[in-house]
Amino acid sequence: MSLPVVLIHAFPLTPAVFDGVTERLPGTTVIAPALRGFGGPDAAGEPSLDTYADDVAAELDRRGVERAVVGGLSLGGYVTMAMLRRHPDRVAGVILMDTKASEDTDEARANRLRMADAVEKHGTRALRPMLDTLLGATTHRDRPGLVTQVTAWLDAARPDGVAWAQRAMAARPPSFDTLHDAAARGLEAATVVVGAEDTMTGPDEAAAMASALGGVTVHVVDEAGHLSPLERPDVVAAILRETTLSP
Repeated sequence: MSLPVVLIHAFPLTPAVFDGVTERLPGTTVIAPALRGFGGPDAAGEPSLDTYADDVAAELDRRGVERAVVGGLSLGGYVTMAMLRRHPDRVAGVILMDTKASEDTDEARANRLRMADAVEKHGTRALRPMLDTLLGATTHRDRPGLVTQVTAWLDAARPDGVAWAQRAMAARPPSFDTLHDAAARGLEAATVVVGAEDTMTGPDEAAAMASALGGVTVHVVDEAGHLSPLERPDVVAAILRETTLSP
């Protein structure tokens, strides 16, 4: 039997971003936790990716799961890398989707902190401009239902969860050494996925992570932007079956 697979959602969305992938993985135990402030625990305490990672480990404890293939999309990828630092013995393999191991630039960090303040003061309408970069050009043109769905998720996000997440991401460290150390310890599986139309992380960031993992394959998903598992669940599920879940 294959190991359970943990799929950690993107900011500022919900585990439903993986529904199309999960339904295409029959026979696989998929755990898609809701992160703190996004349907999981309350957004309390000092904002930190480590806290998200501890929450995921606690969810594995509740389910009686000792080890799993852990993957994440965007913010979920940051949490996956925090899991490698905090709970390395729980991580049998990694799936990094539309994310990056580099830390924020000073400008990006300042923008996150400004958004955190804006959302607390004015609500989640400050998130609407994200729609342009979360989804690829093909999705904006050809998949209006997905555009509507992501818009609804942005509007429904809790301001406290959004602000907490932005501050946690702004404080994150670079994770290339984390990935290198994980590869050196030995992973049962590792893969990197990026949407061909992802303008937020993109192929250079994906290649850098793949190199840090010892040269694993980068899977580029055509006609997808930053939310490749949502935009092309058929392709992403096939990648997971073929490269991550195979014995």
